[in-house]
Amino acid sequence: MDDLIKQVSAKTGLSPEQSKGAADAVISYLKSKLPAPIAGQIDGLLGGGTDAATGAMGKVTGALGNVFGKK
Repeated sequence: MDDLIKQVSAKTGLSPEQSKGAADAVISYLKSKLPAPIAGQIDGLLGGGTDAATGAMGKVTGALGNVFGKK
């Protein structure tokens, strides 16, 4: 999760605290909209250090950057 917060902060210019709030909000939203088996994988992706998790975090932070108008 720390890597995600750092990436959100770097890509959006938000403070680490604001980035954590943004990341938490998006993660919570995604979990509420995804089917349970998939939603359950989100914590694993964010907590793990695998290449898949890193790739997924990059996609999430890129999308967050687009939402906040940063690239």
